[in-house]
Parts: sequence; structure tokens; C-alpha cells
Amino acid sequence: MPIEVEQKFRVTDTATIELHVAKLGGSFAPAIEQVDQYFAHPQRDFAHTDEALRIRSVCEKNFVTYKGPKLDQTTKTRHEIELPLEPGVAGARRFAELLAALGFSPVREVRKHRRKATVDWAEYEIEILLDEVAGVGSFAEIEIVVEPDQMDPAKQAIASLAERLELRDGERRSYLELLIEREGKEAS
Repeated sequence: MPIEVEQKFRVTDTATIELHVAKLGGSFAPAIEQVDQYFAHPQRDFAHTDEALRIRSVCEKNFVTYKGPKLDQTTKTRHEIELPLEPGVAGARRFAELLAALGFSPVREVRKHRRKATVDWAEYEIEILLDEVAGVGSFAEIEIVVEPDQMDPAKQAIASLAERLELRDGERRSYLELLIEREGKEAS
């Protein structure tokens, strides 16, 4: 069962990252908007179990994603299951209605503009993502999907690529966690 090995970094200078990626043979695609609607489980606290359930909308495409607990203390490596849903606003709304009928409740929406590049590094094809997250800021994510027995080499590849891209200030919290934290600070 594949796992997603990911590391996220807060960034202030996306131009330098773009330059480094270009030197590695990659280029960023134009930005796309992603809207993630997160849901709370009716009987288990996902914040406590470190899980997530969301509906992601990208243009007309919709996906439901389950993210399992993080598997280590340094990266955001976790088991992830993503399935396509019916397209369009109506498709996302109908699946949200199904979740509500099962007792799930909406938590919060996270909006971001994402640009993606792919580079070959350390025998992997690695995705580099630049995200502008509404209310949270700018981030770079480096990720690979691998089989569980490749988790450690994949983490090493991500760490070495992050160093090459001059990425520091790793962030393990999700955008949802960062948004909730910011809103809590603003409320107090």
C-alpha cells in the first residue's frame, strides 16, 4: 500500500526556489486553485488521531481524500487514499451531503493557489509544490509516493533535495492546523 512521503517548508522567496528547480531541469506549471473542505468524524477526534478527511475541488474535478496519522517525527509521511468524485460544484456538494448523512460535519475550508514542478533526484521523480495558502502564507512542499519499504530512502532524497533548494524551517502541521491556530490567536 503506497505512502506519501512529504516535507513542507515555510518560504519567503519563491523566485530562488524557481531558479534552483530550473537548474535541475524542472519548471513550474501555472497556478491552479485548490479548495479543500475538511470534515470531522462523528465519534473520533481527527485532531487527536492525526487523521484527515477532505473533499478537494480543483477546477471541475473533485476528490475525496483520507490521510492517516503521520508515520514519523520529522516529515509528513502518511498513508493516503484519494478517490475521484463526480465533477463540478454539484458533485462536491452531493458527497458533502452524504458525509453529513453519516454524521460527519464540516470543519473548515482551506484555499490555496498551487504551482507544481517535477524533478528527477536521487533515483526518484519528485514533485515540488509552491503553495500560496489564504490566511496562512507561502510554502514549498516536496513529496514522493512510494511503497513502505522505500520510506527511508525517500525521506533521505527529500532531505537532500530540500538542502539543494535551500529550504529550511520545516513545518509538520497541516494547512488546516495552521489556519485554525491563526484564527485562535486572532480571536484571543
